[in-house]
Amino acid sequence: MTIGYARVSTASQSLQAQEAHLRAAGCEVIYADVMTGSAASRPEWDACRKALRPGDTLAITRLDRMGRSIKHLLEVAESLQEKGVTLRVLEQAIDTSTPQGTLTLHLLSALAQFELSQVSERTRSALAGRARGRKGGRPKALSPKATQRAQELYDSRQMTV
Repeated sequence: MTIGYARVSTASQSLQAQEAHLRAAGCEVIYADVMTGSAASRPEWDACRKALRPGDTLAITRLDRMGRSIKHLLEVAESLQEKGVTLRVLEQAIDTSTPQGTLTLHLLSALAQFELSQVSERTRSALAGRARGRKGGRPKALSPKATQRAQELYDSRQMTV
């Protein structure tokens, strides 16, 4: 069975285009939420995941319909795979029933892991610099004397901000 999931972020957006795309892809059942992807609980998404059985296919129009971060998307994809469910992302041509689709997900996973490593390395480098007394951040635009003069002009109502 092919089950579809659609999501829009606000009530002013329409689900019609996503639902039409999912129906054209052969979805027999479509679950749809109107809320941000970062919400902790999405009722229709939760129901959709519960309805999936081994051998089913979950179809979505774009990866960002499932979640906001690559890490979260990959966790969902892995849980679907463990459950025996195929993932099809229509607009990005990802289909985990094919070697190419699985490769694409693995590449996304590798890129996400690389980015996490880069962030960690930059953080360690910044902390080491701070330990040596280096202050990060942007240099002050005004000297203390210029800052004091600007405050005096503002307080005397001679100049506005």
